[in-house]
Amino acid sequence: MRILITGITGFVGSHLAEYALAKGDVEVFGTVRWRSRLDNVEHIENDITMLDCDLRDNVAARRVLQEVRPDYIFHLAAQSFVPTSWIAPAETLSTNITAQLNLLEGIRELGLDSRIQVAGSSEEYGLVFEHEAPIKEDNPLRPLSPYAVSKVAQDFLAYQYHKSYGIFAVRTRAFNHTGPRRGHVFVTSNFSRQVAQIEKGKKEPVIEVGNLEARRDFSDVRDIVRGYWLALEKGEPGEVYNIGSGKAITIQELLDLILSLSNIDIEVRQMPERMRPSDVELLVTDYSKFNRATGWKPEIPLEKTIEDLLNYWRERV
Repeated sequence: MRILITGITGFVGSHLAEYALAKGDVEVFGTVRWRSRLDNVEHIENDITMLDCDLRDNVAARRVLQEVRPDYIFHLAAQSFVPTSWIAPAETLSTNITAQLNLLEGIRELGLDSRIQVAGSSEEYGLVFEHEAPIKEDNPLRPLSPYAVSKVAQDFLAYQYHKSYGIFAVRTRAFNHTGPRRGHVFVTSNFSRQVAQIEKGKKEPVIEVGNLEARRDFSDVRDIVRGYWLALEKGEPGEVYNIGSGKAITIQELLDLILSLSNIDIEVRQMPERMRPSDVELLVTDYSKFNRATGWKPEIPLEKTIEDLLNYWRERV
């Protein structure tokens, strides 16, 4: 089997590459850009084939598809940091939408039988009311950031290309996921990195935070990539599936869990610059549709995920 992972050097892409290689009898290809950081895949770079490609260039995207002719495509490449989308909304929209459009057009024009998984986001749901939780796939989409709007567009582009051209596209809306190699700008990794810096004496014993009241559904990235594979193996083309733990915790509870793994007395300080213009206050999923289709369910406890993430940063700061 030949698989193509866009954004293979990223957090999720690197874990998905590991998962695919562990299955055996799988050739793993991935797209990279000239500025991609390769440290996430250094340990497997001899086992994968990395192809230079800016997916915003339709000629480059088509060339990669023609060269690889993949059985499975996992489309993970994106501008994925919500705060950046407020600073650079046009770039976020053009990058995320155009890259996917070029992939879908390439599949169509080349007549490939590839199955493509489009990595959406729980951010698509945006404003969720208490009576709507846990969130099912038919919940209204009320995106609250340019990033979320771009993900809604990607989601429906995949649906449209399936309906219009018969492309085997499966849409997933993963809720928050974390684990080793998570970028330091994301909340779980940011807190863990700060704690590791404090433990090494590289930072005063103060952890800087933003909104601690928001409730999120956190899963381990290793559970999520297993879900992505199952989405293409057992999911129905054209369908959309929520993937998450089905449990909500506040960011305050998450912070308390991280702090409980350290012996240092740490002050918590809320910083105005860490607050978002509009925050999503509640995201918790009902993943029963995905469970029925694939048998997937989360297996790794959050405590284990956070411990692994904190130890990852302890080795690096």
